[in-house]
Amino acid sequence: MPVNADRESFDEQFSLVYEELRRLASGVLRQEQNGRLTPTTLVHEAWIKLAHSPQIADTSPLHFRRIAARAMRQVLVDAARRRNAGMRRDGEMMVTFDEFVPGIRNVASPKDILALDSALDQLGRISERQARLVEGRFFGGLEINELAELLEISESTVSREWRAARAWLAVEIRRSLDAT
Repeated sequence: MPVNADRESFDEQFSLVYEELRRLASGVLRQEQNGRLTPTTLVHEAWIKLAHSPQIADTSPLHFRRIAARAMRQVLVDAARRRNAGMRRDGEMMVTFDEFVPGIRNVASPKDILALDSALDQLGRISERQARLVEGRFFGGLEINELAELLEISESTVSREWRAARAWLAVEIRRSLDAT
């Protein structure tokens, strides 16, 4: 496929999921003080990351959403690292977990986002499938049935592993934040 056709296919695929990604970004970024990282900015930064690989447009819409979720996670972590380097309390990020991790309602600082990223990396070494499941569910907003299709496992397995991953992450994130 010619490069222009790849780019057009990529742009079309991204535009199909744009509003959904923006909705998800709004949920992830409950409140961004000082307007440094808005849901629109998060989605656009993810698009910039993905734009260098237009061939991903040939993937299924579900797989594309998983890749977009990974890009949004990377944007959040990169922003947290930049902020952590300058560490000012007036520019904190607020990321909401709602029911995502029991006992943790909001992640309000770059340290918190970095703790989540580190915990997800650790989970990936223990269970890559659970880490992909969490990333798809939290950052990509994928439903249980969509994750089951994407990961080629049953819905009951997705539900069971989702509960296990959330519990494990809750412990690891708390441990990491308590140590700092």
